[in-house]
Amino acid sequence: RKTDNSNIDTKMSVREAISNLSRREQLVLEERFVIGKTQMEISEELGISQAQVSRIEKGIIDSLREKLR
Repeated sequence: RKTDNSNIDTKMSVREAISNLSRREQLVLEERFVIGKTQMEISEELGISQAQVSRIEKGIIDSLREKLR
């Protein structure tokens, strides 16, 4: 049962960390890792470069990593 509580705590922490991201970051996160779009597809949709999407993605990962420590 201890692992069940640990999993619940982790899920809640992840949800909270994601809710603190900007709307744009949440959009990139969802389209990239839930829907499975490429960085290029997202860049075309948002009207920004693929490199900008890559930087946003890296920022998201760094931010989530920091908040979940």
